[in-house]
Amino acid sequence: MLETQHTTSYYAASANPSPARPALQGSSETDVCVIGAGFTGISAALHLAEQGFRVTVLEAVQVGFGASGRNGGQIVNSYSRDIDVIERTLGADQARLLGDMAFEGGRIIRERVARYGIDCDLKDGGVFAALNGNHMKHLEAQKKLWERYGNTQLELLDDRRIREVVNTDIYTGGMLDMSGGHIHPLNLVLGEAAAFESLGGIIHEHSPVTRIDQGSIPVVHTAEGQVKARYVIVAGNAYLGNLLPQLAAKSMPCGTQVITTEPLSEELASSLLPQDYCVEDCAYLLDYYRLSGDRRMIFGGGVVYGARDPSNIEALIRPNLIKTFPQLKDVKIDYAWTGNFLLTLSRLPQVGRIGDNIYYSQGCSGHGVTFTHVAGRVLAEVLRGQAERFDAFAALPHYPFPGGRLLRVPFTAMGAWYYQMRDKLGL
Repeated sequence: MLETQHTTSYYAASANPSPARPALQGSSETDVCVIGAGFTGISAALHLAEQGFRVTVLEAVQVGFGASGRNGGQIVNSYSRDIDVIERTLGADQARLLGDMAFEGGRIIRERVARYGIDCDLKDGGVFAALNGNHMKHLEAQKKLWERYGNTQLELLDDRRIREVVNTDIYTGGMLDMSGGHIHPLNLVLGEAAAFESLGGIIHEHSPVTRIDQGSIPVVHTAEGQVKARYVIVAGNAYLGNLLPQLAAKSMPCGTQVITTEPLSEELASSLLPQDYCVEDCAYLLDYYRLSGDRRMIFGGGVVYGARDPSNIEALIRPNLIKTFPQLKDVKIDYAWTGNFLLTLSRLPQVGRIGDNIYYSQGCSGHGVTFTHVAGRVLAEVLRGQAERFDAFAALPHYPFPGGRLLRVPFTAMGAWYYQMRDKLGL
């Protein structure tokens, strides 16, 4: 049964007011029809509206219903596979183009927040935390790599410094990225949607797309209407379903779980994360956490391959919370939810074109908050005839998961188990 409203998350409970947006009725025409009102779709729509395009966005449920309104809210730079992997795969020239965009998403977010006055609890600073010596060696290499591509806001943290920013004994060190940070993600996408509408953009909620008629003038159909457009942008990611089978074949929805505590006292909250940075560790199946604007601990982690909803999210995540912060052993959990992200075999995003006029971006593989904002700009550029940056992403090779759709979940889970064992053994 199709859901009709946001999940019961902390973000939905604390969302800024947003207008009701009617479902599509009847026929309309536009320059660009965007499918999906998450970060990718709204980012692209806003960039296009700023350039004078007529844009209509069709959303199956509500703005930010999917990963954009459920994620950890962390501004994490680069891609799920880093720039050095791209260098080895495609060479230095292609890596330079993609590397130049690796730190752009956070800048776009800050530009949007400042330009449109978006209230989303934006805070600067993100920490990558090392659980062992090998993690620390990785961070040392990552710092050199990122500095080579222009990120000069990095600081390595030794075992003393990490305890100054994260009050726990489980880390051996870390790296602070002041160009990272955190936000209330649902309020960010709601603010961007409002900015898009202020420029004349149209959003129809509760309008799931049933099919796309391809051709010189594509037609996007819903149950009660249709939109004719010069271009279509497909931005459904893990919530797209099988609308375009050729996209579903090379990706896999995965679930991640998040819990949120009751509000903490100011003294307790500031003792846990004194500088109010967000944190993610370096494990293969990582934990990530931060404080909300009203001093709750938002703690997430775990992956469910195939995106099934666990029966008891708190039971899965709370042990890691307490392992990290024993000080919270008696804290009450007010919210627990799951959200899906889209994984690719390469862990690199898939950006491309179907035919002459249907464009897509998907498969952020866990780095969606920043990459979706880059993707929105790149998609807007290619529709204006500036294809260089779009082509850099479109040239990335992508392959179906081994075993096809039937076996992709067990094969991927086996691979994850291997890397988890490496983490446990400190390898």
